[in-house]
Amino acid sequence: MEGVVDYTMRDLLTQVGGIDHCVTEFLRVSDRVMPAKVFRRLCPELLNGGKTAAGVPVILQLLGNDPAVLAGNARKGAKLGAPGIDLNFGCPAKTVNKSKGGAVLLDTPELIHEIVKAVRQAVPSEVPVSAKMRLGNKDKALALENADAIATAGADSLAVHARTKLEGYRPPAHWEWIARIRESVSIPVVANGEVWSWDDYLRCRNVSGCRDVMIGRGLIAKPDLALQIKQRQTDGAVSPYVWEHVNQLVQNYLYRIEQDIAPKYVHGRLKQWLHHLKREYQEAEQLFEQVKTLRKPDELKAILGYQ
Repeated sequence: MEGVVDYTMRDLLTQVGGIDHCVTEFLRVSDRVMPAKVFRRLCPELLNGGKTAAGVPVILQLLGNDPAVLAGNARKGAKLGAPGIDLNFGCPAKTVNKSKGGAVLLDTPELIHEIVKAVRQAVPSEVPVSAKMRLGNKDKALALENADAIATAGADSLAVHARTKLEGYRPPAHWEWIARIRESVSIPVVANGEVWSWDDYLRCRNVSGCRDVMIGRGLIAKPDLALQIKQRQTDGAVSPYVWEHVNQLVQNYLYRIEQDIAPKYVHGRLKQWLHHLKREYQEAEQLFEQVKTLRKPDELKAILGYQ
């Protein structure tokens, strides 16, 4: 979710509600421990006790392949106040994989074990260490071995995206493989992949056997999805967001990112979110068509009916 679930998006979505905790975009580390300003730029929530304004904890995610360097950065992140450290073994991006980070590490369970063990030893025991993995790089042959490597190295939990890197984001998500992983390890497993609705959520839980579900793109496409799930779990009364609510979120997002990033990047971020919203809202598709050729923030605000 690099470039999608940034600080502003986390703040807006957690204010909508229903989210138990968030994970940052990954902090990519290679040969040194990053300075505090880098951690805080990625995760400004560190200045608020590691939580969003709505009080939702934000776990710091690290990506790399050097156990010692990752351990040093994990120690630094925990010292700065991160409520948890997450390790990325799932990113399918070519630029990341070329540097031997993300999903390609799933070809080397021994290295994954070394990384998790080094990070667990570097971080205070009260700070949980988690990991996220896909089912494999090119195939699923090492799925159980990778999960075992993570669990036996001392991770507190494991999130599993139910596809390989080669499968990308193409449906279906193989939730039955998450069930196999859950049954093979002794730590909690979180299911992830293709959860776009309440029905998807129920099927994912039923097939995987997992109590907890991580939602990425589904929550970007339907900002109140987590809230709807929580409401159905409690009293069953659901009041879905209509476009008026979502449009207000989009306007707030535009205002916020205009303050935080260079003007030349604003239009790209806004269009990226509208592209995700098109899946659930016809109005988002119409709006996307109106703004897709625009570049200046003032032009975007005029089309959005910015208040």
